Amino acid sequence: MRYARQEDLQKLALMMQGSAEGVCLADIERAFAVSRRTAERMRDAVRNAYPQIEEIAGEAGRKYWRFPPGSLGRMVEPTLDELTAGHRAAAIARREGDELTAEVLERLLVKVQAMFRADRRRTMAADLEAQLMADGVAFRPGPRERIAPDILSALREAILAGVMISADHRARGTARLSRNTRLGPIAMLFGQGRQYLLAWSEYQDALRLFALAGFERVSLEPDIYTRPDGFDLQDWLSESFGIWREEPQDVEWRFLPDVADEAAGYVFHPKQTMERLEDGSLLVRFRAGGRQEMEWYLARWGDRVEVNVQVKTGLV
Repeated sequence: MRYARQEDLQKLALMMQGSAEGVCLADIERAFAVSRRTAERMRDAVRNAYPQIEEIAGEAGRKYWRFPPGSLGRMVEPTLDELTAGHRAAAIARREGDELTAEVLERLLVKVQAMFRADRRRTMAADLEAQLMADGVAFRPGPRERIAPDILSALREAILAGVMISADHRARGTARLSRNTRLGPIAMLFGQGRQYLLAWSEYQDALRLFALAGFERVSLEPDIYTRPDGFDLQDWLSESFGIWREEPQDVEWRFLPDVADEAAGYVFHPKQTMERLEDGSLLVRFRAGGRQEMEWYLARWGDRVEVNVQVKTGLV
C-alpha cells in the first residue's frame, strides 16, 4: 500500500533537505509517530517523487536519506501563516518593550520576503496585511516604557557572555541614582507594561529586580558571573504573582458558579490546582507572593470571587 498524506510527505522532504546527516527510518518513526512499515512507505513515496534523493550509509549498517542543498527550490518558501507568526512575534516584542528583538525579527522577515519572486511578493504583501489586520496584534495599543536599545544590547551581551556589569541605575520609587553598581545579570523580564532585569547585586549579596527603564549606563566587566547552583528561572518566577517579590503564601480563590466556567479557562499561576465544587463554584489554589498584584488583578472579577490567603498569622 502506498503512503498518500501529502502534508506529511512535504514535511518529511523538508526534514531531509534541512539535515546535513540525513534522516533515517527511526527519525521518521519518532517525528510522525508511525510504525516502521509506515516509515518505509513514507520514505519510498518521497524517493519516488524526488529521484535526486541521496542514500548515505551510517554506523552499524543504518541508512540515511537527504537532498542535495537547494534541491527543493521554492518548496521551502515560508507560508502566509508562518510569515504572519513572525510578524506577530515582532509586534509583541515591540509592544512589550523589547525593541532589539523586534528589530532583529523584522530584518529577518525582510530578508525572507526578498527571496520571493516579484509576483508572489506582491500577493503575499497584500495577504499579510489583511492577516495582521484581522489578528490585531501589531495595532493593539497599550502602555510600555521606553528603553534605550544600547542598554538592551549591552545587557543581552552580558547575559550571553556570563559576565558582571557596572551600571548607573535610577530607582523607580525614589529616583535615587546609584552609580557604578556591580550586578550579575541573569535574565530580562518583559511584559505587562514594566520591564525588569533579574540580577545578583554585589552590594546586597542577593538576587534583585531592576527596572530596565532605570538604567542610564551599562558597561561589561571582565569578571565572570555564575548563576547560583540549582537556580531555575521558572521556579523563581513561580514564587510570585506578577513581578513583586515577597514571602510566598498559600492562596485560595473561589469563583462563584456564574463565572466558574470562564475562570476555568485561565491559567492564573503555573503551579495552580483547580477543583470544581458541588455548588458549581471553582476553587483555584497555588502558592506565591505578590498579594497587591493579586488584588489589582482580581478587581476585574468584582464580587464574583472570594479570596483566602494563608499567612503566618492565620487565614485572612
